[in-house]
Amino acid sequence: MSRPESPVVPKSPVTSETVVASGFPATSKSSTRPKHPYASKPPAAATPPSTSEPPSTPAPTPLPPLVSSGSSVWRRLPWVAPLYVVAIGVGAYAAARLPGARRAELLRAHSTNVENLRAGRWRTLVTSAAFIEEPLPLPYSAALLVALGTAEARWGPRRAAGVFAVGHIGASLLVYTGLRGRVRADPPDATARAIDVGVSYGLNATLGALAMTVPHRGARTAATAGLLALGIRPVLRPERTFTDAGHLIAIALGVGIGAERGALRGRPPERR
Repeated sequence: MSRPESPVVPKSPVTSETVVASGFPATSKSSTRPKHPYASKPPAAATPPSTSEPPSTPAPTPLPPLVSSGSSVWRRLPWVAPLYVVAIGVGAYAAARLPGARRAELLRAHSTNVENLRAGRWRTLVTSAAFIEEPLPLPYSAALLVALGTAEARWGPRRAAGVFAVGHIGASLLVYTGLRGRVRADPPDATARAIDVGVSYGLNATLGALAMTVPHRGARTAATAGLLALGIRPVLRPERTFTDAGHLIAIALGVGIGAERGALRGRPPERR
């Protein structure tokens, strides 16, 4: 017995509207509605509550100690210049208590005169800066301390000592070169055995270098010209001595060193 055939129901096209109405996700490629860019990604899982302890608050950055600023200030204060001025002052008072002949012999042995340098006593180029003929007056000591202390505070102890040494040794050698062929060696005359000690050469060189490092151009020119005028005036006198020429040479050496502003200041001075 044959089964009766079931009526064929024509299939209706599946559209996105019918799928959405049925509650199933749309899988038809014929859907014209654009997909959301994140529709294919599964929803992010909820983060479970953390059971660990909350992160501790970072400790604040400690402030630099106050001692560091104070120590930097102390490092800038000159200390070599005061020690030097006190040392030569004490030495001068000690030498003044010696008998006259003994004191003259001591100073002459450390002088940068023709007799000593011709005999090869080159150590006097250094030791002569440690002796002075008479105890320094208080105004001169104060001026020496201010000049050397300012140079040390501005350039540092090494560069300040270098300027002083160039002025002292350079002027002594140039004066010796000029006197060597003019003074009598056998027997030596008074100029060849003259007492030539002190700090004036180094002081003049330091002043010349300081004058050239003045920032303002007009003040720098005036200070340099004034120092050179003070150095030239004694040389023009009829009663001039070789130390007068040494002072002028020391000022010129200091001015030349100060012209090299990069070595002393680190940058050229302001030009106005």
